[in-house]
Amino acid sequence: MTGPSRIVPDPDDLIVAPSLLAADFAVSAARGVAEVADWLHVDIMDGRFVPNRTIGLDHFAALRAATSIPLDTHLMISDPEVWAVRYAEAGSTYVTFHAEACDDPAALAKDIRAAGARPGLAIDRDTPVEPYLELLPHIDMLLIMTIKAGAGGQAFLPYLLEKVRTARAHRDASELQVRIEVDGGIAEDTIAQAVQAGADTFVAGTAVFCADDPVTAVRRLRELAVAASARPGSDTGPSGGEDKR
Repeated sequence: MTGPSRIVPDPDDLIVAPSLLAADFAVSAARGVAEVADWLHVDIMDGRFVPNRTIGLDHFAALRAATSIPLDTHLMISDPEVWAVRYAEAGSTYVTFHAEACDDPAALAKDIRAAGARPGLAIDRDTPVEPYLELLPHIDMLLIMTIKAGAGGQAFLPYLLEKVRTARAHRDASELQVRIEVDGGIAEDTIAQAVQAGADTFVAGTAVFCADDPVTAVRRLRELAVAASARPGSDTGPSGGEDKR
C-alpha cells in the first residue's frame, strides 16, 4: 500500500468526504468507499467539548494504515492545542479544530502546518462567522457546521448557509484559496443548497453509510454537487473532483 495522501485538491474541485462517524469508524467501511470518495472525514470527540466520545489516536492510526485516501480530521475537543499536532503527525491531510475551543487559532494553524497537515477552523451552529473571517489567510479550510456539533444523523439547518455565503464572499473578495466545508445533514436533498451557497467540500455520514450501497451514494452526491455548481447563481464553479468511478 502507498503512504498516506497529502495531495491538495484544485481550489475549484468539489470534494465529497464520507464521515466515518456514521459507520462506527469501521476500517472495512473506510476501505469500502475509498475508491470513490475524495476524502474520509474522521470526527474526534472528547466527551467534554461535545457530549459524545469517539476514537483516539490508536484507532485513528488503524484507519490511516488501512487506506491511503486523504483523512479530513475534525477535532471536536476542548484542548486542540494538545492534540492537533499529534493528529497531523499521525497522517491527517487536514486537521480542523473549533474556534470555540482555541485561544490563538492562527498560532495553532501554524503548528499544524509545520507538522505536515493543512489547518482548518470549524465554526459551530451558534457561533457567528464574521469575527473569524480575518483568520482566513492563516488556514486552508473553513468548516461551517450545518447542525450542532457533536452527533450524527441530525437534520440539516438551511439558515446556517448564510454563514457560507458570507465566508465565500469574503474569500473571493480577498482572492484566497481556502476551502469552505459544510458538515451536518448533507444528503441528496440538501447538497445542492450548500453548493449554491458557496461550499466546495461536503461531509456526508448517514447519507452514505446508511444507504443500501455507500459507493453509489457517494457517486450520486458528487453528481448532484457538480450539477448544482453549473446552475446560474451558483457561487462554485462546475469542476468536480477526480473521477473515481
